[in-house]
Amino acid sequence: MSTVAFHTLGCKVNAYETEAIWQLFQRQGYEKVDFDRKADVYVINTCTVTNTGDRKSRQMIRRAIRKNPDAVVAVTGCYAQTSPGEILQIPGVDVVVGTQGREKLLDYIEEHRRTRQPVNAVKNIMKTREFEELDVPAFSERTRASLKIQEGCNNFCTFCIIPWARGLLRSRKPESVLKQARQLVDAGYKEIVLTGIHTGGYGEDFEDYKLADLLWDLDKVEGLQRIRISSIEASQIDDRVIEVLNHSDKMCRHLHIPLQAGDDAVLKRMRRRYTVDEYRRKIEHIHQAMPGVAITTDVIVGFPGETEEQFENGYRLIEELGFSELHVFPYSTRTGTPAARMKDQVPADVKQERVAKLIQLSDRLALEYASNYVGEVLEVIPERPYKEDPDSGLYMGYSDNYLQVVFPGNEDLVGKVCRVRLDEPGSKTCRGTFVRTLDRVPRPYKAG
Repeated sequence: MSTVAFHTLGCKVNAYETEAIWQLFQRQGYEKVDFDRKADVYVINTCTVTNTGDRKSRQMIRRAIRKNPDAVVAVTGCYAQTSPGEILQIPGVDVVVGTQGREKLLDYIEEHRRTRQPVNAVKNIMKTREFEELDVPAFSERTRASLKIQEGCNNFCTFCIIPWARGLLRSRKPESVLKQARQLVDAGYKEIVLTGIHTGGYGEDFEDYKLADLLWDLDKVEGLQRIRISSIEASQIDDRVIEVLNHSDKMCRHLHIPLQAGDDAVLKRMRRRYTVDEYRRKIEHIHQAMPGVAITTDVIVGFPGETEEQFENGYRLIEELGFSELHVFPYSTRTGTPAARMKDQVPADVKQERVAKLIQLSDRLALEYASNYVGEVLEVIPERPYKEDPDSGLYMGYSDNYLQVVFPGNEDLVGKVCRVRLDEPGSKTCRGTFVRTLDRVPRPYKAG
């Protein structure tokens, strides 16, 4: 039996797509082995979001070639899309396919085996208008299923290379999304995380079917208990989306809404499409419509030209809006983007200092949010034993409002919806007590 090994760099979309590519190999009778073992085929799914992403991608490609010089080495993903020539210069790379056409990957591998020539299957992504259908009916290692609903982005933020790696926004057809959602439910998944490059933009390329329509249709999928949106821009949360969040029992009380910077001058240089005031008003509106909602966000610190005062403006805004968690990134140069050519690049030590301040703030805000739920019984879907203390008999899972809860449990509970009382809040992990499992439970509040 032929063997295949995978290595995924970068984001959750890449992780989803690696799962989809594994399905193709599985159907052809391949066995999956660990990336550090000898395999007949290595697939490296690359990232190009920063220059570091490129470098790490090259390191993993070389590691595969060293592990088995006779293997077929196939490279896909964002770095493959933007720099196929660079990748093909690495001796031992056999197949390069970008972020489109991956359903033909096995054909390209066979072509290489026949001709012994490298195959460059990268096409111009900017001309692509169709969503690439890659199904994942089940995930090999997860209790929460991702479901990719769109591809590409039309925003062209000045720090971001992704439109050039992923192309322009294109949405997956509703019937295809719903069909896969049903497959995932049939495979035993209780929660689906809707994912994409610009997830909240779903339907912007359709005439009369938008994200809110998809959410209502998913709400009707029998057996599905939780729907989570991986990320959504503030401008995309319109009244119709809020209505679904408010009235569907299945929508998780958690939204990830990227802020990136809390100062108008920085937002303008980033080419973000909102002001601080617009963002603030949207967050306040969501809190009124959905009491108790957890809102997490992304922040880039040390963007070119960011002054101490502009950073402080952002710090105060984040504190005021009371996020439940921050994902903090120091600005990282991406060659080929307008921001990389900007003057006033912020020194690395200043960036690190600002990152540390925001991580401290994130921990404080996370603890404050979790403290609101002490004594409450939450719905938690256990995912795995608690890795940090493997002999404790504790299991870890997320509540619908995205608190990571550990509690005494057993293997039988994994993947089931459990009622868990939150006893001890934490900035990273909360501790709780198992109450009971259940098949279906209405949410404990209804706003509006």
